[in-house]
Amino acid sequence: MNATRILPDLQCSLLCEEVRQEANGNFFLVGVINYIRVPQLPVVAFKLSVFNRWTAGLGNFTESVRLIAPDQTTVLRKSEVKFGLQDPNLHATNVSVFGQVEFKAAGHYFVEVLVDDVMKLRYPVTVIHTPPPAKEGQPPADAPAESK
Repeated sequence: MNATRILPDLQCSLLCEEVRQEANGNFFLVGVINYIRVPQLPVVAFKLSVFNRWTAGLGNFTESVRLIAPDQTTVLRKSEVKFGLQDPNLHATNVSVFGQVEFKAAGHYFVEVLVDDVMKLRYPVTVIHTPPPAKEGQPPADAPAESK
């Protein structure tokens, strides 16, 4: 008996600043993101890309990628794409691009990757607020003002 449909495995998922494709078909990942360190909040990320590679599946599928806020319920961005694997030895690469993403607060945001509504991976992306160092003789930017 031959299988007609096998749910694929997620080989990798990476959050990047940008994904480019070379003339030979290979992908070039720019700025793989471990965390986002910013001097002030809120901040807007011009573009974020999620690079996903699927393998060991057979059939047609729908990939969903969601960027979730620290409250664990607010979906900041969502992308859906249909793809197919005609042989379990093949792979499929999908890139989701999220533009103008506003991070209102520091904390743990999450990237969720699903295939046909089955969660395959959920990983954190931490936004860290690091104010610039105070100039000599000035209080830090987030220090309360002294009253006289």
